[in-house]
Amino acid sequence: MILVTGASGQLASQVVTGARQAGLALLSASRAPDADRQMDFDRPETLDFSGIETLLMTSAGYAEDDVVMRRHGAVLAAARAQGVRHVIYTSLSGTGDHLGFALAHRWTERQLRQSGMGWTILRNGLYAELLGFLAAPRAGQISAPFGAGRVSAVARADLADAALAVLKDPAAHAGRCYELVGTAAFSLPDLAQRLSATYAPVSLEEERARLAGLPLLPFQAPMLMSICAATAAGFLEAETSDLEALVPKPRDALSVACAVAQHAAQA
Repeated sequence: MILVTGASGQLASQVVTGARQAGLALLSASRAPDADRQMDFDRPETLDFSGIETLLMTSAGYAEDDVVMRRHGAVLAAARAQGVRHVIYTSLSGTGDHLGFALAHRWTERQLRQSGMGWTILRNGLYAELLGFLAAPRAGQISAPFGAGRVSAVARADLADAALAVLKDPAAHAGRCYELVGTAAFSLPDLAQRLSATYAPVSLEEERARLAGLPLLPFQAPMLMSICAATAAGFLEAETSDLEALVPKPRDALSVACAVAQHAAQA
C-alpha cells in the first residue's frame, strides 16, 4: 500500500489523482477531512503508517527551518517504527541551494539516507507556475527584480508525473536522487517578450519594501527575496536535468509560466 502525505496540496493532489487513474493501491493523507487518513505533522499521534510499504513524503515547507525539520524528523521516525519500507521525498533541486528554504530540504535528505529505509529523492526545481505568479505584469509591466538570469523552471504537472513514475515501481528507483528541473531555461525578459509586456525590474530594496506592506508571515518575505536574488545572480539555471528519465515529454515551462502570469494579471 502507498500513502501520499500533503494530499490536499497542489502537487500531491495531482499525484493522488494520477495514481488512482493508474490503478495503484493508494491512500491519501492530510489535515483535510476528506483525506483517507487525517494526518498532521505537528501532532505525532496522528502519524499512522500502519499497513504502508511506500510513503510519498511531500515536503511540509512554508515554515521556519526548525519547524520543518521537526515535522520531517517526526514523520521519518514514525515511518521507520511502523514498518515503512521505502520513502520517496519531494526535495529541492541542487540549483536551489542559495534559496532561503534549502536548509530543511538538505537536512531531511540526510536524515532519510541515514534512516535504514529504502529511499528515493525527487529534487524538484522551481515551479513554472510560481515564477509566472511572481512575474505577473501590472499595467503591462513586469517589475520583479529577477535581472536577466535564466531559470530551469518546471511545470508542477511534470513533477507529479515524475513522482507517479517512481510510485509505479519504487524498487527500481531505490537509492536514486533525481534532479527534476526544466530542460529549457528561460529568463524574465523571455517571459515579458512572450507576454508582450515591458520588463523594468526594480531593485531588491524596492521589492523588500513592497513585500513589507503585504500580509505575509515573517519567514515568507526572505524566502521570496531569495528567489529574486538567486535568479538575478544566475544560480537557478541547471546544467543537466533528470526530468526526461521519468517524464519523456516534459511540458513547455515558459508557456505554463506565461499562462499563470496572464491569469494573475487579470485577477
